[in-house]
Amino acid sequence: MMKSALRLSVLAAAVSAFALAAQAKNPMVGGAAMYPTKNIVENAVNSKDHTTLVAAVKAAGLVSTLEGKGPFTVFAPTNEAFAALPAGTVDTLLKPENKATLTKILTCHVVAADAMSKAVAKMIKDDGGEHDIKTIGGCVLKAKESMGKITLTDENGDVADVTIADVKQSNGVIHVVDKVLLPKM
Repeated sequence: MMKSALRLSVLAAAVSAFALAAQAKNPMVGGAAMYPTKNIVENAVNSKDHTTLVAAVKAAGLVSTLEGKGPFTVFAPTNEAFAALPAGTVDTLLKPENKATLTKILTCHVVAADAMSKAVAKMIKDDGGEHDIKTIGGCVLKAKESMGKITLTDENGDVADVTIADVKQSNGVIHVVDKVLLPKM
C-alpha cells in the first residue's frame, strides 16, 4: 500500500513537472506568461504590449470569436504598432460608428488555421520565396522569410516583421508583429 502511494506521488510530481515544462516553452509576451491551455483572448489580456489590440477587439465585438474553438492564427500588432499609425487613427477607429472598418482591419490579422512559423516558412519555400496568406477579413498578406525571420506585406505594401513567433494558444497561435496590417480601402 505504501509503495502504491509513493508511486502515485512520484507519478503526480512527474506529470506536474511535464505540464510546467510544456508551459515554459511558450514565449513570454508583454512581460506576461502565455499559457497554451488558455485561448487567444485569455492570454492577450495579460500582455502589457497588447492593450490597444485588446481594446480594439472588444470595440469590434470580436472577443467571442477569438475565444472560440478556432483554430486561429493571429498576427498581433503591439501598442507601438498602433501608435505608429497617423495621429488620431486609433481613437477614430474605436468609435462605435467605425466598428465595420475596425472589424475589417482586425480580421485582416486573423487566419482560420493553426500556422506555426515552421509551417509558414515551408509554404514560403514551396512557393518560391513568397506565400499568399488569405485572412478571414478577405485580405491577402504576402509572407516572406529571410535569415530565419518572417515578414508580412499588407495590401498597401507595408511590411511587418514577426517579432515573437509561435505563441501557442488552446485555439491556435499568436505571432507578434511590429506593424498594423491594413487592407486596401
